Amino acid sequence: MKKLFYLVVCVLAVVACKQERSKTEIEAMQKVDSLSRIVVQKDNEINDMMNTFGEIEEGFREINEAQNRVAIAKQGEGTSSAQRIRENMLFIQNTMTQNRELINKLKQQLRESSVKGDALRKLVESMQLQLDEKEQQLQQLRAQLDEKEIRIMELDEKVANLNDNVSELTTETKQRAETISAQDKQLHTAWFVFGTKSELKEQQILVDGKVLQSSFNKEYFTKIDIRVDKEIKLYSSSAKILTSHPASAYTLQRDANKQYVLRITDPQQFWSTSKYLVVLVK
Repeated sequence: MKKLFYLVVCVLAVVACKQERSKTEIEAMQKVDSLSRIVVQKDNEINDMMNTFGEIEEGFREINEAQNRVAIAKQGEGTSSAQRIRENMLFIQNTMTQNRELINKLKQQLRESSVKGDALRKLVESMQLQLDEKEQQLQQLRAQLDEKEIRIMELDEKVANLNDNVSELTTETKQRAETISAQDKQLHTAWFVFGTKSELKEQQILVDGKVLQSSFNKEYFTKIDIRVDKEIKLYSSSAKILTSHPASAYTLQRDANKQYVLRITDPQQFWSTSKYLVVLVK
């Protein structure tokens, strides 16, 4: 009997050991899979950024070649030389625009990437400086060409179109901002009035004991910005709110002259049920 018991104990121990080893192996495999996914993700991000780096460097190489062609054409005379200058200057301008967009894309990739490093950041900064230097060189080249009375009509037209687009965008942005401002102001606008029973009846605000049920005089109300105006002095020792507003969103307190002051503690909640406030005073 004892031998049988010992044998059972040994078998259970072996099974438990195998199960524990199996669990450990599974956890190890899961860690390896997780690390592999991280490595693959970083490789993909690095490859994307390196592709962008390559496109930018190719752009700078083409710009340098075009600058050399312009320098050679400047030494010539006649319509043919002027045409080559125009074509190469336009090519430089377009390539610089493309490089500027690629550098912005690279900055975005670097911000969103899990790969962090000063070397990559410094490389991007170096490319930005190189682009700025090219822009200065292009401005100097334009000035030199202007001195020789070489007009680059295609570029002039492109710049004019860009200026028109900027002007249109500025106007559109201003109009959109004004629309948003008006909508925002309307969203946060409310109206209040306080008066005696006879005054409220006279303005059709209170009719047969009901408030705001008929064509009442809206001009009698005072307009406020609910984000700013959170305190309303009622100038009366008796005050009763007739419109529906959450009781937890305001307090009615007397000031030093024993007259009531309405303090709105939660404007969003207070005005959520009605944008009109009617207070009956005596």
